[in-house]
Formats: sequence, structure tokens, C-alpha cells
Amino acid sequence: MPIVIENLTHTYMPGSPFQATAVHDVSLTVGDGEFLGLIGHTGSGKSTLVQHLNGLLRPTAGRVLVDGVDVFAKGTDRRAIRHKVGLVFQYPEHQLFDETVAKDIAFGPHNMGLDKEHVEARVLQACQWVGIDYQALGDRSIYELSGGQMRRVAIAGVLAMQPQVLVLDEPTAGLDPRGREDILTMVQRLHAEQAITVIMVSHSMEDVARLVNRIVVMNKGRVAMDGAPRQIFTRGEELRAMGLDVPEAVRLADALRARGFAIPPEACLPEEVCAAVAQALGEVGAC
Repeated sequence: MPIVIENLTHTYMPGSPFQATAVHDVSLTVGDGEFLGLIGHTGSGKSTLVQHLNGLLRPTAGRVLVDGVDVFAKGTDRRAIRHKVGLVFQYPEHQLFDETVAKDIAFGPHNMGLDKEHVEARVLQACQWVGIDYQALGDRSIYELSGGQMRRVAIAGVLAMQPQVLVLDEPTAGLDPRGREDILTMVQRLHAEQAITVIMVSHSMEDVARLVNRIVVMNKGRVAMDGAPRQIFTRGEELRAMGLDVPEAVRLADALRARGFAIPPEACLPEEVCAAVAQALGEVGAC
């Protein structure tokens, strides 16, 4: 189920003294099964862009096609689009509201008109996908959960609608290191095992370097770069000019190259840099 963005522009409060254009003439296609990382400095238009993907925001100009259907064409069922494209906001636990974990996860499937049996099956499945122990936590109040558990419940509520595309806006924001790793491992597993398309907004260069297979860089509301992580992170000077950076492993590789080490330019993961250093030291020793 591809998503096609055609010449999309979005202007907030047009015609007012506070008019501001957040996204300028963006065209982009996200294919089935991609894991796409969307990066850019604060205010670059990332969150505005992804809110168009399931119809939460209407374009000022341009259009969004989900599986060939124009999201804002006359007669389009946008509720059905939102079942296909699930959006998890930054700090999604702030949107939890029901009495228990199970009831909160069940909210989406209930709104889809599913019967009780199918709703319960989807809740159980979503709990399994995100690593929630339903027997232990299903009847617990959401306010008794840790931050990481609340984040999982919020994501489970979206997954219970069984979307074909999962859009995550800074999914690890505010979590401790263990919580961050748990959430990212869960997302990686969902992408691999369920063949779900993932679009992840992130400020962490390390996270996108090791997880995604494609990066789109936003700058001042426009697409500045689009390519594989190994291609994007060789353009460190351009990224820094946009207020971004490269992963620590890439910075280390650059420093080692400056000292004469033969580190491949495409090395962007810690294990790749370590392997290149080990090989270079072995060659030096052989000489």
C-alpha cells in the first residue's frame, strides 16, 4: 500500500498576521514495507508532513494518495484511511484516557464496528506485538503504569486497528535508555515480522542509522535529501549546515580517516567502524 505525496504545501492560519508555511511543495513516495526515517531540525516540517498521511491535516495545496486514493477527494472515507495509516503522536501516553489498559487498546477496534469477539482478539494480538502481559496488566489502570508501559499501550491502541502503515513521531522521546531500547526493538520487530511499513520521525541519528533503510531529510519545510543512510551520512557538512549531525560512529570514522586510517566512506554503524579499524590495524601489523 504505497503512499504518494504530490506537491504538498501546508500553511497555518492563512490570511492572518500569524500565517506560516510549514511544508513547501513536497513530493515523496513511500513504498510497501519500507522503514523510512524522517529527520530534520525543530520546525523543519516533519510533524506537519506526517499529519497529512492519514488526513488529520488538509493540504493547502497538493494531495496525498493512500493506496491510490486521494485522502481529501470528495467521497473519500477518511476513517477508513486512518485504519490503514496509524499515527502515533509524540508522547502518545498523554492521549490515554480509558479506565484500564484493555479498554484503552480496544477503543479503536470498537470504533471500527467490530463485534466483541473480534475486538478482544485484536486487543490480545496488539498486546503480544508490543510485549504487554495482558493477564498482568489488562485490568490495570493506565495511571499505574511506568512511562515505557504507557508508551507501549498507546502504540498497541493504534496497532489494534491493524494498520498497514505505522507512523511514529519521536517514539522514544522522554524515555530512559532502557525504555528507548525496548520501544525501538519492538518497532524493528514489527517491521520485520509483520511486514508493516514504518515511517519514524526522529532526532536521533544513531537510531535512524541502525534501523531504517531510507532517510528523508527535511529543511525549512522542504525535502533536502533522500537516500539510504550510508548515502546521507557521507554528507556531514551539509547536515551540519542544516542544524543536524551525523552518528557518533561516523564522526569517529571521519576522525580516524584524518589520521590516515582506511575507513570505508559508507561505514556508519559502530560495528562497521570497529571492523574497519581492526582490519586497518591488522594490515599495519602485517607490514
